[in-house]
Amino acid sequence: MLSVRGLTKSFGGFVAVSDVSFEVSEGELLGLIGPNGSGKSTTFNLIAGTLKPTAGSIRFEGEEIGGLAAHQVCHMGLARTFQIPRPFRKLGIRENVTLAAYYGRHGRVGRDEAEALAVEALETVGLPSDAATTTEGLGAAGLKKLELARALSTQPRLLLADESLGGLDVAEMDQAAEMLERIRTEKGITIVWVEHIMGVLMRVVDRVIVLDHGEKIFEGLPADAARDRRVAEVYLGTQH
Repeated sequence: MLSVRGLTKSFGGFVAVSDVSFEVSEGELLGLIGPNGSGKSTTFNLIAGTLKPTAGSIRFEGEEIGGLAAHQVCHMGLARTFQIPRPFRKLGIRENVTLAAYYGRHGRVGRDEAEALAVEALETVGLPSDAATTTEGLGAAGLKKLELARALSTQPRLLLADESLGGLDVAEMDQAAEMLERIRTEKGITIVWVEHIMGVLMRVVDRVIVLDHGEKIFEGLPADAARDRRVAEVYLGTQH
């Protein structure tokens, strides 16, 4: 479904992502992990159209999307969440998600359909879907759910989930991981999940890719990653 080849992004003399290649199969839940500053979010931003690659190719369902604007990528069926949720605070929860639905995969969505998509997305993530509920009082977990609902309302075939565990406690982390697995299973949405919290992600993903200083250092099964010497050094240091 997604093919990344030789992806590189430079900011002046700093190379944030260097010659990264990987593929994502339809129906897969792929983990993209690495310590802070490893290039995970930059890779996401390149795929989602927030940034343009310096070099390399990004193909989604056979079509080149590297360098396309974010709204064009979204219209093709590829949605993303953001590490730091920024809802429209003057809008209610349902209005936030309805607004996202207007700009989804089909490009032209009427109000009734957009509201129906919003209600469905909110029910999927476990947030209230009535028109009166506001974003006030939403904690970290609630804001992450709202961010996910906005992405789901665009009707993606591929979802890029960017650090869905940040700011959550242990129980909320487990719930977030289970939710992504349920979305993959029940909705048939392929997922690439970027995360620096390794333990929870490794329990649910099919395969994992590890980045360090912008380079891919491992690709394979989660159990093999946990035993890999270089992965252990990246996370725990050379003493380990």
